[in-house]
Amino acid sequence: MSTTSLKLSDEIKLKAANAAKELGISAHAFMVEAIRQASVNTEYRSAFIAEAKAAREAAFKVNEVYESKDVFDHLRSRITGKQVTSLKANSW
Repeated sequence: MSTTSLKLSDEIKLKAANAAKELGISAHAFMVEAIRQASVNTEYRSAFIAEAKAAREAAFKVNEVYESKDVFDHLRSRITGKQVTSLKANSW
């Protein structure tokens, strides 16, 4: 395991220490977890963006989309237990 030095403003250091205390962990453990979580969130965000770009390209290729109003109406019906029919795609 390697050591990394962080230069933190007094304000951020105090906030981290207070948050750590509230969670019952050390400030070090709090900062390690914060960095880990930020890294995971970045990976999720990158995957989400890549998936959105791929979906956009696929929509352009097939030239069909669902109207948002129809999708929301369909979801509301399903949530309330009403009988639903299949959504129909429309051309751009």
